[in-house]
Amino acid sequence: MRLIIIRIENNSHSQNNDKNEDYMKKISIIALITTLFVSAFAVANEVNIFNARHYKADAELYDKFTKKTGIKVNLINGKAGALEKRIIEEGADSSADLYITADAGRCGAFQAKGMTQKGLTSPTIKSSVPKNFRTTHWVGVAKRARIIYYSPERVTGAELSGMTYEGLADPKWKGRLVIRKSSNIYNKSLVASLIENNGKAATREWAKGVVANMARDSKGNDRAQIMAVAAGEADIAVANTYYLALMLSGKKGAEQQAAAKKVKAFFPNQQGRGTHMNISCAALVKGAPNKANAIALVDYLLSAEAQEHFTNNTFEFPMIGGVSPNPLVVNNLGLDFNQDLSTKVASYGKNQAAALEVMTAAGWK
Repeated sequence: MRLIIIRIENNSHSQNNDKNEDYMKKISIIALITTLFVSAFAVANEVNIFNARHYKADAELYDKFTKKTGIKVNLINGKAGALEKRIIEEGADSSADLYITADAGRCGAFQAKGMTQKGLTSPTIKSSVPKNFRTTHWVGVAKRARIIYYSPERVTGAELSGMTYEGLADPKWKGRLVIRKSSNIYNKSLVASLIENNGKAATREWAKGVVANMARDSKGNDRAQIMAVAAGEADIAVANTYYLALMLSGKKGAEQQAAAKKVKAFFPNQQGRGTHMNISCAALVKGAPNKANAIALVDYLLSAEAQEHFTNNTFEFPMIGGVSPNPLVVNNLGLDFNQDLSTKVASYGKNQAAALEVMTAAGWK
């Protein structure tokens, strides 16, 4: 905020000095009030997003928001760890309003560090987002499922019948499974959900069974797991849903597109609690200078227009009803599956440290 001081000099009539001083005071006060008003107006028309989602399409979505509302979006992109470190180090001086990232575990862990605040709520949020996908600190704006991919040539329907995440530890899969490293946030959230549902002791034994079934040491991203199944290195893999659609779209090249066509998708735990669901989430940062605008942006992200933008560009599942996933998702993954709507995604952050502990103890690299 700047203070504008206007100086007025009049030396021709010394008897008018008092009048000049009074006039200068009035001008200074008016200038200060005007500056305060302009500064407040500028703040009220912007929102600062610290964005850990690595999708170019997100920036296009924020441009649409600005055109609709006149609120300028200042976008700071980076990796989750780097962005969180910056917000923490800047403390009360941080300009961050929203921290947007691709996993509930990250939002939960960030909240646990005291870097978020209550107040991310509105009629739109309450009516659009199921309770298990939100808190008053952060809220899901899109959904993804972590599922099993398999080779239809080497895996039979009988083997998959009634398959669960717990079943990944079954000795029948020995030497046939690939999955990412234990440090991967998606795996930490999946294992955190198992701890929430089955307890730490049972999950510790499960992790040992998963490691014993691995076809190789964990390496690569989710697409690498799918490609390993396509190449015959393993029979089943664990990966998020949107990766298959991304590969099938051809955006990652002909080799990955061909690999994606060689695998099939399977949704675990359909006879029980349902398939593990995760979210892309927006968290309200502690001390956010533009709180009202931050909430307005989240409301927009939950609009039909924004949800369709997500589904057609990132291949995630919509958070709200009335919006269909991208045709590549519908045709190759399907819509008719039971989602886990009972396990609160807030437990992913709460159980994150325990999840990493049990995986590490099991030798999950």
